[in-house]
Amino acid sequence: MQIQENVSLKPYSTMRLGGNAKYLAEVHNKNELIELLQWSNGMQLPTVMIGEGSNIIWTDNGYSGLVIVNKISGFEVERIDTKQAKFTFGSGEPWDKTVQRTVELGYSGLEQLSYIPGTVGGTPVQNVGAYGQEISNVLVEVEAYDSQTDQFVIIPSEQCGFGYRTSRFKTNDKRRFFITAVSVKLTKQHLQPPFYTTLQQYFNDRNIHEYSPAIVRQAVIDIRTSKLPDPNEKANNGSFFSNPIVSDSVFEKLNQQFRDIPHWIVSKNKYKLSAAWLIEQSGFSKGFQDIDTGMGLWPKQALVVVNNSAKSAKDLQSFKDKIIKAVETKFDITLEQEPETITNPSDN
Repeated sequence: MQIQENVSLKPYSTMRLGGNAKYLAEVHNKNELIELLQWSNGMQLPTVMIGEGSNIIWTDNGYSGLVIVNKISGFEVERIDTKQAKFTFGSGEPWDKTVQRTVELGYSGLEQLSYIPGTVGGTPVQNVGAYGQEISNVLVEVEAYDSQTDQFVIIPSEQCGFGYRTSRFKTNDKRRFFITAVSVKLTKQHLQPPFYTTLQQYFNDRNIHEYSPAIVRQAVIDIRTSKLPDPNEKANNGSFFSNPIVSDSVFEKLNQQFRDIPHWIVSKNKYKLSAAWLIEQSGFSKGFQDIDTGMGLWPKQALVVVNNSAKSAKDLQSFKDKIIKAVETKFDITLEQEPETITNPSDN
């Protein structure tokens, strides 16, 4: 292993902003991870492990500890019966390539999560979801190194604290666990309608009535590529704001004033609203360009914040605050940022 010093963190976030890391190293297996953690503990350094940086933002002050870049590989299949199998993926595996491999083997359960950037290890943290599917729907367990007990542990799905775009790894136990593998249970079957609105419309427009994992995956890829920028070509973190979940009383009040407000029923007394619609209705249309900060919104999706010419993470913060304030003023709803801002420990 090579531990580098004073490394720019801009290449380690797809928003391509941020300061420097005091130390940075890649890890390729569990033994290397233990060695790095022992080293950082000996140096009394804060430590964070990242994947491809598609869902993280650095501050301009960087990170005053050790940044571990996860490259842990692995793809194992354990057949349960003729229809089901348990898959275990190394947490550093590229997510979409992993989904592709399961689809090519004929298994269903991840196809609607196709073309999402990042690595396997980030999916349970965010409880990644798209088009009506979430990783928590199929996750069996997570393997991780527990920094509190200094040992590897297996955490079953029911102990992951999953919620909408969240988990215990993002909240109560943030930074405690270093995820090394993720296991899911997939099934050889075809999905059945009704599908998420956008996906169903795709099938209707093309007169598609067979929903094999491969067909659904291709549909998701087509939809995502038509709406979202490639982070390798345009600096962005994908969906920047989470769709807000509101109570039925809040929704009824909004619905009386805005009859066309898009919404989805989450439970008996909870509704999910479209963050993109709220943003556009608050004066930030698709393709909006902010000259002051060098930030903007993607021309095909108002939910995607893009870095056009920003020089600092402060520019991003300023632009984000403008959007949040505008939505609060019009709707009395506070949008929440989806990608994680990794703050410099020495600033806390």
